[in-house]
Amino acid sequence: MNIITKTDALAAFCIEAQKSPFVTVDTEFHRETTYWPHLCLIQVAHDTDAAIIDPMADGIDLEPFFGLLSDPGTLKVFHAARQDIEIFVKLTGEVPVSIFDTQMAASVCGYGDSVAYDKLVAAITGDTIDKSSRFTDWRRRPLSDKQLTYALADVTHLRDVYLTLEEQLQKNGRHHWLEADVDQLNEISTYLVAPEDAWKRLKVRLNRGIELAALKELAAWREAKAQNDDVPRGRILKDDALIELAMQRPLSDQQFDRLRAVPKGFGRSPAGREVITILNEVNQRGKSELPKVERHKPGPSPKGAIGDLLRVLLKAVADKHGVAPRIIASSDDLNQLVLEDEADIPALKGWRREIFGEKALALKEGKLALAATPKGVREIEIRSSDN
Repeated sequence: MNIITKTDALAAFCIEAQKSPFVTVDTEFHRETTYWPHLCLIQVAHDTDAAIIDPMADGIDLEPFFGLLSDPGTLKVFHAARQDIEIFVKLTGEVPVSIFDTQMAASVCGYGDSVAYDKLVAAITGDTIDKSSRFTDWRRRPLSDKQLTYALADVTHLRDVYLTLEEQLQKNGRHHWLEADVDQLNEISTYLVAPEDAWKRLKVRLNRGIELAALKELAAWREAKAQNDDVPRGRILKDDALIELAMQRPLSDQQFDRLRAVPKGFGRSPAGREVITILNEVNQRGKSELPKVERHKPGPSPKGAIGDLLRVLLKAVADKHGVAPRIIASSDDLNQLVLEDEADIPALKGWRREIFGEKALALKEGKLALAATPKGVREIEIRSSDN
């Protein structure tokens, strides 16, 4: 087994890897007690060799590997790439060049939505991956042969998976189905959470501008603190506590202690004092300084007949193309589509619009009907009669 712990050995391996049209890449990392993922292993394979790179080895410089990641002539193949790429963005400040994600490709080739690596390997190669080392503490040294074998399997099987998926994409002409998703992987903003945008990940509906203002400020404060201290967000305050603070906006120790989701005594802590300062500032804002809260748009209920018909259409289109419905449109997409013909959703863009979005709009406009048949749902185009 090729385990690289020296910079010169890494440089030699990367030179050979750059001669291949593609390399498969995976990482092992630790994140349970930190905000940022801490890199523990890098696994790489090309068409004639595979290696485990130990980034924790004394004196090793990962620059040759980073050079490989930035080489446009060598395709970098990942499975569920986002977390791996986030690590490299943190270390280099750049997104790897020329990316292929087998999980994304599998989704448009009929293997299901967000298919797990071991299931995809079994479906394509027939091989079974031993997952018993999955929850290893990859920071500990030395690693056992069993652990290293498990880690290396994440990239050796990936070569066959990639070649099969690439062949299927060429055969079914669905390369362009991946373009929007790959474009998102190529955006550095995908991996960097700006504190001022942190509130967007909180799934809550607020009714007042002052509550939304407080939530934005508190979420930005927590995100910046988590990043600076390198601790998980929940170690500072959990989501439900942040939302409760935004809605109740306590300004005294006693008011803090009456809250359900906020830990007792938090208002007397240094972090609690920072929160009070934030809430005081929000409370002093004039009405014109507060953000506007989005109101429900008038229109039919997403849970009504139109929504039901769109879901039937989506299932029929997904079955026709052999993919999971969620690949084409999410539940949120359908809900927005019920309310708005020009909704800014993936289902009304690119290939998704071609195979589903246009039909969905036609269905809403009464230009398309659905009929149940023994072979499934059939689409019937309705032409208006000339008078």
